[in-house]
Amino acid sequence: MLNLVSSADWETMTVQPVKQHRIIAAIDLGTNSLHMVVVKIDPALPAFSMIAREKETVRLGDRNLTTGELKPEIIERAIAALRRFQEVAKTLDAETIVAVATSAVREAPNGKDFLQKVESELGLCVDLISGQEEARRIYLGVLSGMEFHNQPHLIVDIGGGSTEIILGDSHQPRSLTSTKVGAVRLTGELINTDPISNSEFQYLQAYARGMLERSVDEVLANIEFGESPRLVGTSGTIETLALIHAREKSGAVPSTLNGYQFSLKDLREWVNRLRKLNNSERAAIPGMPEKRSEVILAGAVILQETMILLGVDSVTLCERSLREGVIVDWMLTHGLIEDRLRYQSSIRQRSVLKQANKYHINLEYSDRVAVFALSLFDQTQGTLHHWGADERQMLWAAAILHNCGHYINHSAHHKHSYYLIRNGELLGYTETEIEVIANLARYHRKSPPKKKHENYKNLLSKKHRQVVSQLSAILRLAVALDRRQIGAIARVQCDYYQQFQQFNLLIYPSQPDDDCALELWSLDYKKGIFEAEYGVKLVAILEKS
Repeated sequence: MLNLVSSADWETMTVQPVKQHRIIAAIDLGTNSLHMVVVKIDPALPAFSMIAREKETVRLGDRNLTTGELKPEIIERAIAALRRFQEVAKTLDAETIVAVATSAVREAPNGKDFLQKVESELGLCVDLISGQEEARRIYLGVLSGMEFHNQPHLIVDIGGGSTEIILGDSHQPRSLTSTKVGAVRLTGELINTDPISNSEFQYLQAYARGMLERSVDEVLANIEFGESPRLVGTSGTIETLALIHAREKSGAVPSTLNGYQFSLKDLREWVNRLRKLNNSERAAIPGMPEKRSEVILAGAVILQETMILLGVDSVTLCERSLREGVIVDWMLTHGLIEDRLRYQSSIRQRSVLKQANKYHINLEYSDRVAVFALSLFDQTQGTLHHWGADERQMLWAAAILHNCGHYINHSAHHKHSYYLIRNGELLGYTETEIEVIANLARYHRKSPPKKKHENYKNLLSKKHRQVVSQLSAILRLAVALDRRQIGAIARVQCDYYQQFQQFNLLIYPSQPDDDCALELWSLDYKKGIFEAEYGVKLVAILEKS
């Protein structure tokens, strides 16, 4: 079990004072479109209401066929759209913009260059998230907009580049999957005729089914005996299908499509109709949004094959998805949700501990290291460094996982730790945050960060490299303080004398007769990097009671 000090401490790390009616914006850089929602949060409920929605079809997924890179003209179009989104958010007094990028940017070789360009030109930091993290936030978005009544639900989100299939209940997601099939991706890769030829259509169906099988099997394996979860659909493809179905069926569009239901039989009929139409004919269908006609057939086939594989005969639309999930996640990390979603606020901690168990980490030891690391962080905050709650959280995760590389091999285990963390799908973190955590663990021993190191170069910005350089120096000291892994040191006290640039580290042993010689030797051996990073002289002093 985790030491109570650090566990309780972790729970309060990100909680901020509650304000009334905070306004924030969330942007989703999808494969097909860029979307933004601006919401007003009422922390007293807690809930949020929509103030504005913005959308621009940019087609980030229309990448260079040879290199797979994002095209220069599309990058410029995306930046122009984001600039417009920023202006709208500013006009509406949004205090912050939370932006995430998904599969198109994840897979593009120049995806990170694009995000750096966005940050340098607009001052907007876009978080790159993994497919599994995207699925988790979709789950949060749906849960915020639909009552689950403590029953399990299946969720399918068909994007431009990927499809997420999720199984979750009111408490937590049981299964989070992401597959590289999307409406834009399959249209570009598999459809070359208009209207689609019979052979291409047959292959499109077979390919979608084959790609989705593994995700569906994983989800179905987590459904318990006797449960019959309903299927909830999100995203532009399913919204469009619901819209054109509703218009044809009743001649009018419902005031809200949230909760609108249509059957697999209805969907099959639409797929058969759409396959016989060319693009201009599809575009003329009442309710068909601009540019959606180009990709609607592939999206409809993905939904059809998903429903067949899942064995469900109807789908219910939820208008909330990734963007709203980004809002909910922000509320959770800022301590604004205390009710049924409270369990989700500890997702980061639980995800880290799950990885620790997976790699057979000695939690009693790693927790002591984490306690020392956070103590050093707190005592030097405002004097030696000015990092905040987010960086503190990443330091905690790195301290818990720093030794996970032993799972592969003792030799060069710090490098193995980097690899395992980087590829471990930590939930609740962005790709950049995972990269920072992995780098912090990588540099808990041996050489300090160097520009020539590939993993260090992978960090998106100068700020993130500074976080790694400064906090890995703290983590080194924390590891040294439990050199024998027996809890020889009870606590430490930091005294900083600015006029002398001296940093005294007072060490209080757990046992009065323990001279902590090995810990003092380890501190002396490791302090050089800390001294160079912070420009101080470190003096360790053993305090005998």
